Amino acid sequence: MSCLIKMATVTGGFLIFTYFLGFSQNQTIADSLELIFSQGTYDERSRLDLLRDLAANQTDTEKKIHFSSELIESARELGNLDYLFRGFLENGNAFRLKGDLSKALNAYFEGAKLVNQEGFKRDLGKVYIAIADVYSIMGNHSNSTTYYTYAIDILREEKDSINLATALLNAGDEYYNFQQLDSALLLFQESGRIFDAIDHEIGVAYNLGNLGLVHGKLGEIAIAESNISQSIELLEKLGDYYPISVYLISMSDIYIEKGEDGTALDYALRSLDLANRYQLKDQISEANLKISQLYEKSGNFKGSFDFYRQHILYRDSVNNIRSVEQMADLRTDFEVSQKQIEVDLLNQQKSNQRIIVIATIIALFLIGLLAMGLYRRNKYIEKTNRIIEQERNRSESLLLNILPEETAEELKQYGRVQAKRFESVTVLFTDFEGFTKYSEKLSPEELVESVDYYFSKFDEIMEKYGLEKLKPLATPICAQEVCLSPKEDHASRMIQAAFDIIDFVKGRKEDLPPSEVRFNIRVGINTGPVVAGVVGSKKFAYDIWGDAVNIASRMEALSEPGRINISESTYHLIKDTFICDYRGEIEAKNRGKLKMYFVSGRKNRLPTRL
Repeated sequence: MSCLIKMATVTGGFLIFTYFLGFSQNQTIADSLELIFSQGTYDERSRLDLLRDLAANQTDTEKKIHFSSELIESARELGNLDYLFRGFLENGNAFRLKGDLSKALNAYFEGAKLVNQEGFKRDLGKVYIAIADVYSIMGNHSNSTTYYTYAIDILREEKDSINLATALLNAGDEYYNFQQLDSALLLFQESGRIFDAIDHEIGVAYNLGNLGLVHGKLGEIAIAESNISQSIELLEKLGDYYPISVYLISMSDIYIEKGEDGTALDYALRSLDLANRYQLKDQISEANLKISQLYEKSGNFKGSFDFYRQHILYRDSVNNIRSVEQMADLRTDFEVSQKQIEVDLLNQQKSNQRIIVIATIIALFLIGLLAMGLYRRNKYIEKTNRIIEQERNRSESLLLNILPEETAEELKQYGRVQAKRFESVTVLFTDFEGFTKYSEKLSPEELVESVDYYFSKFDEIMEKYGLEKLKPLATPICAQEVCLSPKEDHASRMIQAAFDIIDFVKGRKEDLPPSEVRFNIRVGINTGPVVAGVVGSKKFAYDIWGDAVNIASRMEALSEPGRINISESTYHLIKDTFICDYRGEIEAKNRGKLKMYFVSGRKNRLPTRL
């Protein structure tokens, strides 16, 4: 789970903060509105306004779910699309606050389908932020950054300052989670400038807190403590307690760094008290873990065990595999349904064309004077059918280039693809070291040409070993590539491909003159179960989800330039074939200590060049 604070979108003049308890909720206002609502002296439009404001201001999650659900039902009956969208958004916020991420994602996708069909771009940008936040909570970095990018592009175009700053802030959080601190700082600095310019007090508070956490990670303790203290002071004034719970844990970490464990424990206990008061599952889990670690450090092992058991209980209630599979199905259903609209339209056009052709043939047959016209018409139809056949063949070829053959056939036959679970798949992540620094020196054209050159060669290597490349990710912040293999000897194939990739990058570096940009590459590999399916509202893409993907990403992040870092599960599959150097147990973000190995060569032959 992220340790930074995320903000949600702005709707109808009511600022709603999600992820933590800060939804700009005000229970005093909610109580007053509930009294007015119970009296029933209002018209239909006023009723929608009351339901919206009740859902937005409730601190009780069950009441928040009730009023947002009633808003959805009433808005649907009246055909009011604006309030219907607000109902879906508030409903998603309520379930996310409760910790039920599957239902939250379902509500957000329903809202996204509605505004996408109606062309409400600004609302689409806002709900994309919420969807990205949920994927970030689940540790799905690929999906999260994809939806943040969608949101930022839309909101820049719409000139929506508050929500643009929100998207930038949350995207910065996501890059922080993957130890890309320079990128996180750039995004926080831009969001901070926007919040300051529009005098947005809650945004300034969140930005200060998040910057404080980044400075703490960089070892700048004094700056970190100052920023977080300012943030907590502002949030207490605003009555926004959930982020305070998170920042209190961060203050605990800062005092641990200073060696003041007693003060650190006080901060952690304050955080747990707030989290229990508002039944915030994810933060209850984090606070229990921190207290357990401090008790263990002080020698109180019984107390440490009790708090750790509570940490596991709440962690598993949020991050179980069933939730991951349900959310994968939800995203697949949403994005494939968008393509189904296009397929239905094409089928209708073909049906209309058949009716016209039949009517034309009958008319020409009955009217002998138009025999020549019939002949020419038939020639025209033949030509058209050839063009249609050519385009159909071309479309099928393109589809097979994007999706595995079995998945493509299922999509053509049923118009959608069910997500599937694979029990053993090897996943490879690559990333260019220092990509941010290099990208600043290149023009956009040079950057695209350079990245395309490397990714094209990687495509050839993947094809050589019969592997699947999911997608490249290239932005001014990072350049990554994700590959996988579900084949029977998948682990060995992936290791061989990884050596070829490293050899190619190293050879390219040696061939280029000193004046040219030359990259170093890190490689991380893990083996485990995944859920796979088709995603994308405009373009189809084959994507995977699951803990195995997250661990593969950690393997890459903790690798070294020119080295292949593998997990313990991959090691057991290839140890008889390849030479592996044990690195020990290394701390990984949100994973604890993991056993890692560098692969240095193949057994019974000279080592592969590194």
